[in-house]
Amino acid sequence: MVAETVHANETRGLDDLEQAAAVFADVRPRLFGIAYRMLGTVTDAEDLVQEVWVRWQTYEDRASVTSPAAFLATTTTRLAINATQTARVRRETYIGPWLPEPVDTSADPHLGAERGEALGFAVLLLLERLTPNERAAYVLREAFDYPYSQIADIVQLSEAAVRQLVSRARKHVASERRAPVSGAEQRKLLATFVSAARSGDLAALEELLAADVISYSDGGGAVRASRIPVVGVDRVAKYHRAFADRFWAGVDVSFATTNGQASALLRNDGTVFAVLTVNASAQGIDQVLWMMNPAKITAAASRTTDRA
Repeated sequence: MVAETVHANETRGLDDLEQAAAVFADVRPRLFGIAYRMLGTVTDAEDLVQEVWVRWQTYEDRASVTSPAAFLATTTTRLAINATQTARVRRETYIGPWLPEPVDTSADPHLGAERGEALGFAVLLLLERLTPNERAAYVLREAFDYPYSQIADIVQLSEAAVRQLVSRARKHVASERRAPVSGAEQRKLLATFVSAARSGDLAALEELLAADVISYSDGGGAVRASRIPVVGVDRVAKYHRAFADRFWAGVDVSFATTNGQASALLRNDGTVFAVLTVNASAQGIDQVLWMMNPAKITAAASRTTDRA
């Protein structure tokens, strides 16, 4: 009898764990979407989501949770707020410019969200300047359309305070970002930029770039890359012309969709060594983003679309 009771308890325990795993798997894309938008790196987001799973798996009172999705989103967001504060300290010693880690969005263009907000590189860079609470409120509202009351519960602030957080974040993003071109135009500009940079065509580069364009190169100290941003149409054009001959020799270019926009994957001997994309407005290319840190390009390197 004792053995049968123990077996029945073990069976119920396994069934309960399987149910917990099924619930978690169902909401995992959203949890990763929140974590990635908050942290800007795939590795950190995956580690955080794994921590959420461990907490959910070992939570002793799961049966009392009326909305597992809300519980898990709350846990994810609060952990992400803490992780964002830690990440900022780490980035103070980061070598050279820090850029968000590209992630392949060809299969899931919204990356777990109801809409693809706060996913493009331009917005992710702007979100780096927000406070952790502002960033969390903006992500939950703009990307996942959470009601203000639920965001207030998650970040443990009043609804009025949350509305102010979202409003400030929106104003910051709107004031710092020009209206972007369409996806088709962005891809066309990227392809044209790659061609001009590869040939070292100074006039073509100058024609593509906005007057205040900035070129960022994220090598993280692991590879040779500019450790300061290059600013202004003349400097950016001459910078790319200067290394055209030696940089592009033997490079194979293909295009992929990362963070909801076209990016160029640059390969040498079959291995991706850089992910290049541009952000553009009616004034031309505003930002040239070179992701070259080997630790930050693996998530985008596994999927390719068209050859250049």
